Amino acid sequence: MIWSIVIILSLLSVLAVYSATRSLEWRNDKASGFYLLKQIGILGVGLGIIYVIHQINYTRFARFAVILFLLSIPLLFYTLFFGTELNKGSRWITIPVANITFQTSDLAKLAIFMFLARQLSMKQKVIKDFKKGFLPVLIPVLIICGLIAPANLSTALLLGVTCCMLFFIGRVDVRHILLLMVVGLVGVMLLWGISKAFGFGRGATWEQRIESYLGHGSSEDDYQITQAKIAIANGGFIGKGPGNSWARDFLPHPYSDFIFAIIIEEYGLFGGSILVGIYLLFLWRSIKIFQRCPYAFGAFLSLGLSFTLVFQALINMAVNVHLVPVTGLTLPLVSMGGSSIWFTSIAIGIILSVSRYVDEMEGQQVLETQKAIKKANG
Repeated sequence: MIWSIVIILSLLSVLAVYSATRSLEWRNDKASGFYLLKQIGILGVGLGIIYVIHQINYTRFARFAVILFLLSIPLLFYTLFFGTELNKGSRWITIPVANITFQTSDLAKLAIFMFLARQLSMKQKVIKDFKKGFLPVLIPVLIICGLIAPANLSTALLLGVTCCMLFFIGRVDVRHILLLMVVGLVGVMLLWGISKAFGFGRGATWEQRIESYLGHGSSEDDYQITQAKIAIANGGFIGKGPGNSWARDFLPHPYSDFIFAIIIEEYGLFGGSILVGIYLLFLWRSIKIFQRCPYAFGAFLSLGLSFTLVFQALINMAVNVHLVPVTGLTLPLVSMGGSSIWFTSIAIGIILSVSRYVDEMEGQQVLETQKAIKKANG
């Protein structure tokens, strides 16, 4: 089922990106189909990554969880102070020679969920204890979210909310989770105040986006939302048809942040609803894996990774229909991208690895049961 979902999302991505990048090709003087071929290549590599990762026994990832977590901390520090500035935010690292950029927050998301899954599985006997159980899983979340927040608050908030849900499922005391939420809220307010006072971070951008959402601003975000609404209104119930979008020539970033508006314009409310259903189906299948997995590490790992992917998709779609302020989050596996698609592919590959292990274990149990029955019957 998950493989089918990945294939469907990849095909939809190819169609949507090809349609949404017509104007981008003209502005950048690229041949027709340039970005289409690039997206096909990126998705092809992503599918290969999923296949390779899902062949690895997920228990091996526990060995690399601590190393990956510790590696992500200096990378986030470097990104915060020396990262490549794109869309008014330092979120990227450029790899020399290869000239490839990637978001360290994508790596950090993988690292923190692998680390949390490991810690929660190890601390289950003392998870209700604040010092012995909660602090060892709290501090890593605060470190990662704190390093991501100044340049990418939406990702930090998404990560924090997902971790709170994972804590709840991992039997962490509700009072401790509420404490974490209060600490996070205070941290955001302090970060906003420091940014306004010293010009560090993106406090002014956050304030502008909230004002724009409330209808009191006059910025590029207002223009984006207006064009997205026009695209959605033009789509109606069945849409204008593939490749017939008008908004792609006026909407900024129609191939990334606002690709859902283009999908609704071309495929209508019907197509947009199906896309929402596909992501929810992915979440449901991941929850089924969680329920079937006999070991805590695999259960927490699959659930944490699936939560963050689906929540990111829902927030992106909510931004497109103006339910929440503009965030800059892309639509997983659908928006045009490079390293972000590959990190998403790694996450999906890990989820499938857990599923594959559970299926093999259940199959082995069935065989053993059948052998026992045959032996008992003589």
